[in-house]
Amino acid sequence: MSYSVVRLNCPGCGFPVEIGMKECPAGHPLNISTFNSVRDMPIPMVNKYTGVYKKELQEDPVNKELNYSIGICYLKLKLYDKASLAFAKAIEDDFDNSEAFFYAAIAELKGKKAFLALRPNISKAEEYINAAIMIEPKGIYYYFHAYIKYDFYERKKLNTFPDYQETKQIAYDIGVSDYDIQMLYELLNVERPACL
Repeated sequence: MSYSVVRLNCPGCGFPVEIGMKECPAGHPLNISTFNSVRDMPIPMVNKYTGVYKKELQEDPVNKELNYSIGICYLKLKLYDKASLAFAKAIEDDFDNSEAFFYAAIAELKGKKAFLALRPNISKAEEYINAAIMIEPKGIYYYFHAYIKYDFYERKKLNTFPDYQETKQIAYDIGVSDYDIQMLYELLNVERPACL
């Protein structure tokens, strides 16, 4: 029986790494697992990661971790349609990752206020955020849903139940942090409404 040796290199610096390592010796993450991983990363570095992930996905197109990681990179690059496709593939292969549903919902708004989104995009974003809440009811998920309920429904005088104020209260009761809220609006690429 023969075994093939898998050679991996850090997407950030090219340093040889071993399977199972979370970061290379230079401190670069090997798999992007949250937006925080790329938040302060320069765009050329994010592009490097994206290139490495694309190459790896050619060999393993249904790799849920790679699809999830490249989706986060696409969010950072504001390539929302590509992010949506990547998260859809990641979700297909892992229904238990609430973060993938959360990021997919963000991608549906395409970097615009919910008020400006088309109804099908709002419906899809709500479908994703409701799935995330069913998997893991985090305060930030409820807060994001409150934002959609305010900016799309309330501002357009449409009825929704529960309304944005009740949904926002659930988020605070569960324990949404100011840092999470700040990160959400950064991801959405919009300013925080005064009432939220």
